[in-house]
Amino acid sequence: MFVDSHCHLTFPELAARLPEIRQAMADAQVDRALCICTTLEEFEAVHALALQYDNFWASVGVHPDNEGVTEPTLDDLLRLGALPRVVAIGETGLDYYQMEERKGGRSVADMEWQRNRFRTHIRAARQIGKPLVIHTRASSADTVAILKEEGEDGSAGSAGGVFHCFTETAEVARAALDLGFYISFSGILTFKSAQELRDVAAFVPLDRMLIETDSPYLAPVPYRGKTNNPSYVPYVARQIAQLRDLPVEAVAQATSRNFERLFLAGQ
Repeated sequence: MFVDSHCHLTFPELAARLPEIRQAMADAQVDRALCICTTLEEFEAVHALALQYDNFWASVGVHPDNEGVTEPTLDDLLRLGALPRVVAIGETGLDYYQMEERKGGRSVADMEWQRNRFRTHIRAARQIGKPLVIHTRASSADTVAILKEEGEDGSAGSAGGVFHCFTETAEVARAALDLGFYISFSGILTFKSAQELRDVAAFVPLDRMLIETDSPYLAPVPYRGKTNNPSYVPYVARQIAQLRDLPVEAVAQATSRNFERLFLAGQ
């Protein structure tokens, strides 16, 4: 019934617990998940999950915040993106959050390497015809601008994709929707402090919305502060259902259909 459109099952917090997590998913009626790649070094393990289990799929990409890892070339992404059960390019994008503390005092201008990496992913997605999984934090203006510069405007030939774990404003959501992208909400939506984000979730059309855990991070209420896993994604759906005065089954059906349309249509 439910689909977790973004999780990190190869991360140490979850990898050793996979049988337990899969049983919890079945009990919670979470029948599919997209396993997200964040480095090329990690890809083999991510892809192995998708090959082993018929309800898992994989992406390929290098997270914008990862340094000291293999830098992906266009050829790398095209080659790995063409493998069976790889349905997306990413997670990619831009992350300027706490730049001075986390990036050694660098300025936005110093982050050109990150923007170049993002462009490589966009070009791979467009060439291979697979959607992008976009991460944007404290960088939405540049994220949207680069997508436009690279031809991602929702027209024929666009890769499209999803802005995952959305935490931005309604204006950014409108810009993403105008470019043909989906918006995905995580457990943050259930946090007491997230009323502005709930307002955005009430605005985004149901036929352009996905749900996710981003596990092992961001466990929803009532599990906030604990290790997240895909079996908790129904709590995100329930929050959306409450916002829209809908049965949770309607949200599950819509977001699952959106997942299929975005990631599985060409499979």
